Amino acid sequence: MLGITTRAARCAATIGMGAMLIGALAGCGSDSTSAGTGKISLLLTDAPGDVKAAVVTIAEIDLQGSGGTTVLMNTPVTTDLLTLSNSTAQLVQDAVVPAGSYTQLRFVITGAYIAVDNGNGGTSIYASSPTYAGLPSGAVVSGALQMPSFGQSGLKVDLPGGNVSIASNEKILLVDFNVAQSFGQVAGGSGQWAMHPVVKATDVEFSGGLTVQMTQDASLTMPTLSGSPLTLGQFSAVITASDNSTHTLALTDAGNGVFQAQFQYLPAGSYSVNFTAPTGVTFTTNPTVPASAAVTAGEVTTSAFVLTAATVAP
Repeated sequence: MLGITTRAARCAATIGMGAMLIGALAGCGSDSTSAGTGKISLLLTDAPGDVKAAVVTIAEIDLQGSGGTTVLMNTPVTTDLLTLSNSTAQLVQDAVVPAGSYTQLRFVITGAYIAVDNGNGGTSIYASSPTYAGLPSGAVVSGALQMPSFGQSGLKVDLPGGNVSIASNEKILLVDFNVAQSFGQVAGGSGQWAMHPVVKATDVEFSGGLTVQMTQDASLTMPTLSGSPLTLGQFSAVITASDNSTHTLALTDAGNGVFQAQFQYLPAGSYSVNFTAPTGVTFTTNPTVPASAAVTAGEVTTSAFVLTAATVAP
């Protein structure tokens, strides 16, 4: 994804960056803060997954630490996390907070619904309430979406290292709300789903990007799939972190025969890279997959592959 190497680049990234949350703490601009204060901005994003829609209403965001609780936002915002894949929506901009040490962000989530593939060519909707205001017009709710206490005690997100100090310095935090791993069916065939957020916070200074590229071997003739030649644009790149969290992006045409997926704001570390193809397609690449890729803080790593063979099951 994006390499952030300068203060100006970091500030631009917080403005222009499914599910992650990014907090830019202290002065991403020319405004100064008074002694004993800092600034914080929050952006919302998400990593793509198999859920078709994941709509949440965030009623309040608090910053909690040594100085108590500071309310950053209390105007409800309703958004579909899946529209934010590899992009962001700004929730809070330049909120002034007391200098100090902070340990948690707290998100009060008062309602939500998800739409999932029902296996019959359509989608089924599960909502926190059949009258949830965020439901689309005419929606038929198939079952309940359980959200234990998120509307009261809130969803608590620990900050990196247990605490973050805010003074006159600038700090950008990245909180990954992984939609693909945060919703699941309740056991027992009850027709209910539950929201059990998988959330991780990191310091964006220790994050980087990974661009996964694929080209077609010059000697390879693509097989026919559903009456048309298979294309690289029908492949997706899949990366897996050391904690087994995964991110999937479709390959897009970058020109000159290169198709690529750009993963942004990844915590530095080692990742496994693989590809998925349409059902019935088997393939090989050079180098073979899964392959390893190292993401370095402040840099963009490129992993390039060549599609060497592809066949379609009869």
